[in-house]
Amino acid sequence: MRANFIFSEVWIGLRRNLTMTIAVIVTVAVGMALLGVGMMINSQVSKLTGFWTDKVELSVYLCTKNAPFEPCKNKGAVTQEEKANLKQTIEALPDVERVQFENQAEAYKHFQETESNRTLLSVTKAEDMPESFRVKLKDPDKAAAVAASLKGQAGVSNVVNERDLLESVFGFMDKLRYMALGIAALMLFAAILLIGNTVRLSAYNRRRETGIMRLVGASNIYIQLPFVMEGLIAGLIGGVLSGVILIIVKVFIFESIQTYMAAPLGWDTVAGVITGTMAIGVLICVLASFVTLRRYLRV
Repeated sequence: MRANFIFSEVWIGLRRNLTMTIAVIVTVAVGMALLGVGMMINSQVSKLTGFWTDKVELSVYLCTKNAPFEPCKNKGAVTQEEKANLKQTIEALPDVERVQFENQAEAYKHFQETESNRTLLSVTKAEDMPESFRVKLKDPDKAAAVAASLKGQAGVSNVVNERDLLESVFGFMDKLRYMALGIAALMLFAAILLIGNTVRLSAYNRRRETGIMRLVGASNIYIQLPFVMEGLIAGLIGGVLSGVILIIVKVFIFESIQTYMAAPLGWDTVAGVITGTMAIGVLICVLASFVTLRRYLRV
């Protein structure tokens, strides 16, 4: 009997405040979806950072004839003796794991595989490519220090830290992540306000019923439970809708860029994000309903 009464009160509350309930559901769905997108972007950035950090190398380019770099001016191309000495110097560094020499033919082949500009490919020859040492580090965080120690060595034209080339990409993705999380936080705040107003309106409309229940000895929890369940239902429906939105985002956005991602985002991660956002949405709705009711409903 008590359960039937509680569910009937929940139904009455949802029906009386239908437009407000729909507004809560939509706000929770959009807010949780944005939060989920931010979490998915965060996971993707973490995966890519971990993948590429482990593969970060230093490219130590050697002087060629007529090279435009300052260290090579008036010195000509690197000599065999300078190459040997430089390799020994690099291998002696404690942070270096492996050193691999790349000649002009190998550099040209790599250039052909990575360059898409047909005009540039047609005018570039193997002899135009610089030789280099590819340096794999034990700790990628030491790349800047190792690069600084190699600059200025005899025969070295330039030292490129590949990690610097990735910073701009990761920086953009970080901004995108923070933007999504910021918008999600604003939407969650709006959802909390809407839930509070819905509970206040529902409590006011049923003030006579709650007053009678109070007079016959009903406990505070028994009186508050229908209102809290209304928030729970709205949060659950909003969470389910946000899960649908996140699946759509995964299929039509993340899947479309998977070919460019060395570490793609898996469905297990998406499932975890959906579960987390649904739980957060329900928890926020329940807490907002409970706190608002305690403040505005005198029982």
